[in-house]
Amino acid sequence: MTAGNPKAPIPAEGAQPPAEENNIEAFLAQVRSMPPPSRQGEASGRLIFAMDATMSRQPTWDRALQIQGEMFQETERIGGLDVQLVYFRGFNECRASKWVSEPSALARLMTGVDCRGGHTQIGKVLSHIKAEAAKAKVSAVVYVGDAMEENIDLLCGKAGEIGLLGIPIFMFQEGSDAAVAGAYREIARLTHGAYFRLDSNSAQALRDLLSAVAVYAAGGRKALESHSRSKGGSATLLLEQLR
Repeated sequence: MTAGNPKAPIPAEGAQPPAEENNIEAFLAQVRSMPPPSRQGEASGRLIFAMDATMSRQPTWDRALQIQGEMFQETERIGGLDVQLVYFRGFNECRASKWVSEPSALARLMTGVDCRGGHTQIGKVLSHIKAEAAKAKVSAVVYVGDAMEENIDLLCGKAGEIGLLGIPIFMFQEGSDAAVAGAYREIARLTHGAYFRLDSNSAQALRDLLSAVAVYAAGGRKALESHSRSKGGSATLLLEQLR
């Protein structure tokens, strides 16, 4: 994993139709047994936000930037969250930003990243998560992508090790490829995280869910309860499933 300057964006867009509600509830049901992240001896939570920046993401890229930026603004209001951005693209390019305590600053830097053709490098992302966890506790990971072109057994081996470290991975899939869905679901299961499929109508759902996950990583259940009272919607559903 190559360390570099923060440069990276995020996921999908659209408006949330009634049919999306069941999809959100199914996603939130997967986190029902997840314990609040432990923060003993730590000043803040740490969230890794990882994404596929290969060319297939281009159609949703610009809109995704805005959603991710809004998520970072929401978490900055509550404080207590350090964020690291990881992305891969092109030929063997996989980069990680420094950890930042002002997520909005990272959001501004993401606009310098564009999509480039290449294969997925999810294995490198998983290895990076393990390396960061060896330095300090990682509260949660969000991954957004639309493909999986690697050996699933090798990915699952790494995901299982991450699960043993107590780091849930929230896997967000753009598109409807069944093989990709199966891989993402298994990674989420092995890390005691959750899986959610995005479509062109998922913008509001994604924005709400990402914000709720980030708030949870920053302050655990107490912070999520406060977030739920002010925002309702997906935050409330997530809180209910964590009980």
